[in-house]
Amino acid sequence: MSDERSPNPGSERADRNPWLVDTHELGRRPGASRSVKRDIPVTESLGVPEVVTVPAGAAIAVDLLLESVVEGVLVTGSASASTTGQCSRCLDPITGEVTIEVTELFAYPESTTDETTEEDEVSRVVDDRIDLEPVVRDALVLALPLVPLCSDDCAGLCSGCGVKWADLESGHGHETIDPRWAALVDRLQDTEDVSDAPSDRAGEGTDDSDR
Repeated sequence: MSDERSPNPGSERADRNPWLVDTHELGRRPGASRSVKRDIPVTESLGVPEVVTVPAGAAIAVDLLLESVVEGVLVTGSASASTTGQCSRCLDPITGEVTIEVTELFAYPESTTDETTEEDEVSRVVDDRIDLEPVVRDALVLALPLVPLCSDDCAGLCSGCGVKWADLESGHGHETIDPRWAALVDRLQDTEDVSDAPSDRAGEGTDDSDR
C-alpha cells in the first residue's frame, strides 16, 4: 500500500487538479491498493447560500483507499468539510462540519461494467485516472442539513416582535385580537375617545352663570 503524499513523477495532470488521482501504479492487479489523503480547496461554495454551505476558501479533507478489482477501481473512505450558515429558527450565524462515507466503483475501460452500463450510471477510469470531484461534491451537498439549527432546542423568534425567545423575559407575550372583532374594538375605542373629550358648550354655560 502506498500513500498519496509520496512523490509520483507521472501524475503531472493530477497535480494540477487535486480531484484527479492517478491509478497507473495499481496496474489492474486485483488486490493492489493505495491510500489517498488530500485537503482539496473549495473554489466555489457548495450548498444553499444564506442557509448552509461549504464556503469557498474552505478545504475538503479526503481520506480514501483505492483498491483494484476485476471490474475497476473501488474507492472507499470518507470526506469532510467545515460548514457555515444560519439557524433556520433564530437566524443566528452557525458553523459546523459535514462528513460523508464514500463507496464508489470506477469501471475500467472495456470491462463488462463499462460495456453494459450507461454513461451516467457508473463512474469510469479515464487515462488511468479517476475524478473524485463529482462523487465527493454531490455527496457532501446531499449530506448538508435541510433545516440547520444552532441547537436542537432553539425556540426561534417571537412572531410578535421578532426578538429571539432566548433573549426575552419569562412570560413575554403580545395581546392578539381576532380579526373578526378588530373593527368593533376600533369603534369602541373611538367612542371612548369622544366621551372623554371636554364639551365646549358646557364651558360656555359656566361662563354665563358667572356673569
